[in-house]
Amino acid sequence: MPIGVIIDALSVLIGGIFGTIAGKYMSENFKKQINMIFGACSMGMGIYAIAPMKNMPAVIFALIIGTGFGLIIHFGDGVNKGAGLMQRGISKFIHGSENGKMSQEEFMASVVTIIVLFCASGTGIYGALTEGMPGDASILISKAILDFFTAAIFATNLGAVVSVIAVPQFIVLFILYLIAGYVFPLTTPAMIADFKAAGGFLMLATGFRMVQVKMFPTADMIPAMVFVMPISWAWTNWIAPLLK
Repeated sequence: MPIGVIIDALSVLIGGIFGTIAGKYMSENFKKQINMIFGACSMGMGIYAIAPMKNMPAVIFALIIGTGFGLIIHFGDGVNKGAGLMQRGISKFIHGSENGKMSQEEFMASVVTIIVLFCASGTGIYGALTEGMPGDASILISKAILDFFTAAIFATNLGAVVSVIAVPQFIVLFILYLIAGYVFPLTTPAMIADFKAAGGFLMLATGFRMVQVKMFPTADMIPAMVFVMPISWAWTNWIAPLLK
């Protein structure tokens, strides 16, 4: 049972409702400062995931190849376009910002941003695949804590539309969870450790984006999650023996 996927989607749903109700009581400074803490937490989760890495050269190579591939095919742009299509579907049911302080253009741009954040973030993809393979829901449960407060803060400006995003988020993460179940029997412990490490780098990059230190191309880094396990296997079985 995808416990982590369910908890993460519920956190966005409940956080959005909470933020819609309590938004008028939160100051702008509070929203800004708490987002910095979210970024620090994401970086801490990334470091924790990187630590058990087995084959550093393989993981680094996968990140470079995967990100390069993502940039070449404009994977990040594709993610944003997909988010735009989802946003247009949502806007048929919910229109405009909750507090009326945002223009319609700003509102639409913000909705696209949070659709990408909740449905196509590196942390979410990594967490869903990790839960589906070794059955470890800890990444998504930790992410759910961040998502609850992130959804609440976005909802202070965007309103109930934030809660609606929990539906496509659950669908995307659940599909990844199911796919991972077929991949796991083909893996080794070293491949899984390296896969987690690659996801840790994505979480680290996401944290830097959240605190606005450096805007890493996190969406374009996502293909690295596909490359890392085959490269880890090849390193362990073909390259490492030659170096002994």
